[in-house]
Amino acid sequence: MEDWIANGTLLQPDANAEYAAVIEIDMNEIKEPLLACPNDPDDVKPLSAVQGDKIDEVFIGSCMTNIGHFRAAGKILDGKSDLPTRLWIAPPTKMDAMMLNEEGYYSVLGKSGARMEMPGCSLCMGNQAQVRKGSTAVSTSTRNFPNRLGIDTRVYLSSAELAAVCALLGRIPTLPEYLERVQILESKSADVYRYLNFNKIGEFQEVADTVAV
Repeated sequence: MEDWIANGTLLQPDANAEYAAVIEIDMNEIKEPLLACPNDPDDVKPLSAVQGDKIDEVFIGSCMTNIGHFRAAGKILDGKSDLPTRLWIAPPTKMDAMMLNEEGYYSVLGKSGARMEMPGCSLCMGNQAQVRKGSTAVSTSTRNFPNRLGIDTRVYLSSAELAAVCALLGRIPTLPEYLERVQILESKSADVYRYLNFNKIGEFQEVADTVAV
């Protein structure tokens, strides 16, 4: 491991490698957000095909998220309160949570009425908490298999930005509604989506330097 860290190289396929399938996706053809629909991660549809569906609960968290997604949700929900949905927020790591707290996003999300979960899996596996029985939810997690996030639930998978808009409206928005509410992110994208590089944060590096290898 130490040798790889010192002289790391990315894995490369063999020149004669064979693949079961090659899938090419032209990103220019995707004109609107995509969601995985209840309850199958392979049942993917464009936003316009599911707009208007009532949403009871929203989960923004799991290992699929990084700190930028929570900043984005905070920008969308800033100044909002009394959400029509039950909103769960669970950063993937304690370091994410600490930085979000220092940057003021915990305050913004908390004032919106979000339930701030301890960092970790939370609703993703349904092992720390679950959404209400029979509810319809939007989640940023990895899978929406039946009963994974809660008993008898309908679960959509979406981006954190779309999930935040769903939390704000209590339903899946139309494309114009979505674009209107995420417009705030365009001018702030460099700061919002700034990655959390642990090795560039002094207090994290100071702790790491005390760990014996």
